[in-house]
Amino acid sequence: MTTTALDRIDIKILNELQQNASLTNVELASRVNLSPSPCLARVRTLEKLGVIDRRIAVLDPAVLGIGVTAFIQVKLERQAQPSLESFTRSIDRLGEVMECYLMTGDNDYLLRVMVSDIEALEDLIVNKLSRITGVSSIRSNLALKRISHKTVLPIDTNRPVQVKPCSSSRRLDRPAKPQYDASPQARIDGGMNLETSRILRGDGQYPSSLP
Repeated sequence: MTTTALDRIDIKILNELQQNASLTNVELASRVNLSPSPCLARVRTLEKLGVIDRRIAVLDPAVLGIGVTAFIQVKLERQAQPSLESFTRSIDRLGEVMECYLMTGDNDYLLRVMVSDIEALEDLIVNKLSRITGVSSIRSNLALKRISHKTVLPIDTNRPVQVKPCSSSRRLDRPAKPQYDASPQARIDGGMNLETSRILRGDGQYPSSLP
């Protein structure tokens, strides 16, 4: 598989766009000491390479009344490929799930979800997650406070970066047609968590009462 090297100017462009994806090409060119035409050419090359995925707006959840963040551990009955793919498709349809990771250890998946309140969290777990075929247990932890949250990937202008093309089979959580994104969210929120110890019983029913 061929790789492409990013130089210092490429990395400067990426860092500027990660901080503010709404920059015009003229503004971006000025910040990285290029004229507009070669700057635009570099941005388009970064798009073609898949380094820039899509351009988004980062919203403030507190202003929108989305005040509860929870981390949910999910275990499946079986770890066969069809079960994993079925779970992935089901999760993709849930707007409350901000991030989903296939994990090592006792649980198969770790989800970061955001909802308006505890009632909405209970509805998500009881009426949506627990009804996904193959789910055997669920544990949820409430975040008390967000200590740190970043959307900027740590790329250093002093360190060479080699880019490998990403095949569609490795991007199961992306739309079929890639969109431009200068500020990808790729980290789970930090912070103290409150264990709610909510686990599916053996009959697949989720306890209805909060601890």
